[in-house]
Amino acid sequence: MADELHVRYMGAHRVWAEHSADCGTCTTTLPGCPDGAPLWERFTRLQDAYLTHLRTRGTS
Repeated sequence: MADELHVRYMGAHRVWAEHSADCGTCTTTLPGCPDGAPLWERFTRLQDAYLTHLRTRGTS
């Protein structure tokens, strides 16, 4: 599961980075257009999930 989560997280980061680089409204840290908002949300949601996994993986 962790490997799959990491792959999805990195994929979402790549998609967001590509979008923000080409968008005149979005920045690398905040969405600024309607197309960027869902990309940013997906990236941040997967980032949170992955970091939570890393924090808790040794405690179960």
